[in-house]
Amino acid sequence: MYHDSVISIILGGGQGSRLYPLTATRSKPAVPIAGKYRLVDIPISNCINSEIKRMFVLTQFNSASLNKHIKNTYHFSFFSQAFVDVLAAEQTMTSSNWFQGTADAVRQNMHHFLNHEFEYALILSGDQLYQMDFNKMLDAHVASNAEITIATLPVVEREATSFGILKTDENSFITSFIEKPEASLLPDWTSEVSDEMKAQGRNHLASMGIYIFNRQLLIDLMENPDTNDFGKEIIPQSINKHRTLSYPFEGYWTDIGNVDSFFEANLGLTDDIPAFDLFNNKKRIYTRARMLPTTKISGTTLNRAVIAEGCIINAAKIEHSVIGIRARIGHDSTIVNTYMMGSDIYQTLAEVTSQTTIPMGIGKRCFIKNAIIDKNCCIGNDVRINVDENSKDAETDTYVIKEGIIVIKKGATIPHGTVI
Repeated sequence: MYHDSVISIILGGGQGSRLYPLTATRSKPAVPIAGKYRLVDIPISNCINSEIKRMFVLTQFNSASLNKHIKNTYHFSFFSQAFVDVLAAEQTMTSSNWFQGTADAVRQNMHHFLNHEFEYALILSGDQLYQMDFNKMLDAHVASNAEITIATLPVVEREATSFGILKTDENSFITSFIEKPEASLLPDWTSEVSDEMKAQGRNHLASMGIYIFNRQLLIDLMENPDTNDFGKEIIPQSINKHRTLSYPFEGYWTDIGNVDSFFEANLGLTDDIPAFDLFNNKKRIYTRARMLPTTKISGTTLNRAVIAEGCIINAAKIEHSVIGIRARIGHDSTIVNTYMMGSDIYQTLAEVTSQTTIPMGIGKRCFIKNAIIDKNCCIGNDVRINVDENSKDAETDTYVIKEGIIVIKKGATIPHGTVI
């Protein structure tokens, strides 16, 4: 086991513009998923489950809510070496710039990492959904005497144009790499994969953006100020100079890059046997331990619904939907294909029954379909929201329609009787 000789560096990503408006007031790793977690809980939990307990989270945009979540969540014993530190972009005597890319983010923070003893740096993305034992990847890295190891995932041809695609020799060392190839080039970029992957048509090896670097090599590579990105520059430039191993991974993995993939990943949790398994003792996902009451449901037909704790639900029907913490849904409402993130607080009984304001949650007699409802939204009575793939993209003060999905912005109020 090598976990004591590893530090983990979790990249918080850029502005997250493709996930807008979910990233309007928070960084991408702080976006709530699965009703009660945040995206950053995924890589951190994978590290904890792999007994890697020294973690840095690098961020530069809207990092306040991420800082608060990590401070309130990850508490380790005084007698352990474990920590999760958030490093936001900072001005120093040597640099006054924002992070220019993934490698530049690591470069600007090297002085923090080098305060710790480590032999290997595990570099992760803060916006992916997967469960992985990093010890197996570390074992492969050490056993093959590699200098860099890249986790790779077999993908189908239509997905391959969105990834860095690579080819390997018979010992799994990477011989060539191309970033986001044109579709016409793909026939030359197939790889030998397992029979199970072949049967699914997954013949192209894609980089998952998960890397292990030997300490000294990382230091050497970071001395070149002209390389700003791992995927576009560091990896392609290193393949013929440094022993770069492919570590194949065949489990569930998805990159939460845009609203569509985020929506699909959350609603996928309602499947009978979800590809992403939250019900596993050995692969727990950790998050903030909230002291919330049990959920109360009255008169509701539920079908493929995931409901977090602390909710008060009187809806007529909830189908193929994820309902987040402290959500309130009124009588005779129907919720279909929806991810409702819930609320940060409970309102008082007087606020909920007020005749002058719309309380948090969803009111009575509403119909909501194909929606993401961000935190703390106030949706009035008799509201109809029914968008589909034919709906035109649009943005107002309170919502965004994108890719056939409507996102109700955080804290928005939708008046009684609104039809969208």
